[in-house]
Amino acid sequence: MDPFLQAAIEEAQKGLASGGIPIGSVLVCEGKIIGRGHNQRVQKGSVIHHAEMNCLENAGRLPADVYSRCTLYSTLSPCPMCSGAALLYKIPRIIVGENETFQGPESYVRSQGVELTILRDPTCIQLMKDFISENPTLWNEDIGVED
Repeated sequence: MDPFLQAAIEEAQKGLASGGIPIGSVLVCEGKIIGRGHNQRVQKGSVIHHAEMNCLENAGRLPADVYSRCTLYSTLSPCPMCSGAALLYKIPRIIVGENETFQGPESYVRSQGVELTILRDPTCIQLMKDFISENPTLWNEDIGVED
C-alpha cells in the first residue's frame, strides 16, 4: 500500500477513536509528509475542520512554491470547501482513497488542471460505510444534507 495513503488512513482512525468522523489527510512535498490531519468538526465544534482543511492548517503557513510541489492525500473525495482550498493554493495533485461513499467536485477539480487519482481503496471504503451506517445523522451534518 502507498505509505502516504496509509498515513491518511491512520489519521482517519485517530479521528474515529476521538469521537469524530473517520476521514484523514496528509500533505506530501517531495516524498515527505509536511502536514497531517483528520476531520475534527465534532472534536473542535468546528464548521471547517474537515480532514483536508485540518491537514493544511497543521502544515502551517507555507510559501506558494511549496504548495506547487505537493500532493494532497485524502481517504475520501474532498468536498467543495476542501477542493477549493487545494485549488486556491495550486496543489497540483490529489490522491483519494475512495469516492464510493461521497464524491466531491472531481470534474471541476480536474478541469482546473489538478491531477486527481481515485484509488478505490477497500479500507477507506469500509471505514466510511461502517461509519455512515452507524452515524447517519452526524454524517449528513458533515456533508450539509438534512436528515
